[in-house]
Amino acid sequence: MNEIYGIEIDTDGRCYHYHQQNDIVGLKCQRCNEYFACYKCHDNLRDHSFVSCDKNDYPAICGKCRKKMTFDDYKNGYCPSCHAGFNPNCHLHWDIYFK
Repeated sequence: MNEIYGIEIDTDGRCYHYHQQNDIVGLKCQRCNEYFACYKCHDNLRDHSFVSCDKNDYPAICGKCRKKMTFDDYKNGYCPSCHAGFNPNCHLHWDIYFK
């Protein structure tokens, strides 16, 4: 199963920083190729800063079912596999996670 890393992470990928019911997306760091609940968790747990991921390189993963997603899948606001809804305010951070 695909792992989502973070600080105080729960089974659906919520972390210390982002823990609303719909904060269930893991985001991939291009440098280490690992998924994290957020860039803050990444930067606290790794020895390098978070590097945004190419939009076509499966940069997101659903915290419910662990389906890897392209940016186009993710931006629809729900998982294409299990239909779990994502936080609609995540778009405010797209410039951090995607290139």
